[in-house]
Amino acid sequence: MLDARLSANGVVVRIVEVEAYGSEREGPWPDPAAHSYRGPTPRNSIMFGEPGRLYVYLSYGMHYCLNVTCGAEGSAAAVLLRAGEVVEGYDLAARRRPSAKRAADLARGPGNLGSALGITLSDYGVRLFDPAAPIRLELGEPTTWSSGPRVGVSSAADRPWRLWLPDSPAVSAYRRSPRAPGSGDAGRSSGD
Repeated sequence: MLDARLSANGVVVRIVEVEAYGSEREGPWPDPAAHSYRGPTPRNSIMFGEPGRLYVYLSYGMHYCLNVTCGAEGSAAAVLLRAGEVVEGYDLAARRRPSAKRAADLARGPGNLGSALGITLSDYGVRLFDPAAPIRLELGEPTTWSSGPRVGVSSAADRPWRLWLPDSPAVSAYRRSPRAPGSGDAGRSSGD
């Protein structure tokens, strides 16, 4: 999903940072950091359905975070959209994010991305590849990316499941959770 375009509510962003989350305990990619790990709940049930749906949740009671479901039906998996560069609708995104000091800050971080796009819980479940959907995801071409540990999780923190475009100023800073065991390897690796 890196280099994809996400459009919602008058704003289009280029996705520059994502983070993968795996399955429930008995699934193909057990991931204790995933919302799905303990099985389906009313909040996470969309993760167990068809791929390409928008999973929106409220983080810390104030930030709407966006995930794209990507597992086979019946087994959970999702990709958290962590950051984007605004490519259309800059003025609207700036009004939604008045505290952003630079263009690169408008959609840096998962909560800021949701704010810049005007996403709310009412968008939960949107089919992102449906041409008639109010929120659309258009995949980009394969590109060079970097990877490293996930941000802010206390379990499975060292999995290199955070991916980003190394040339983007909108990529968020790495912050290891203080609850994560050990110091881990916060280094970066690259791939394509």
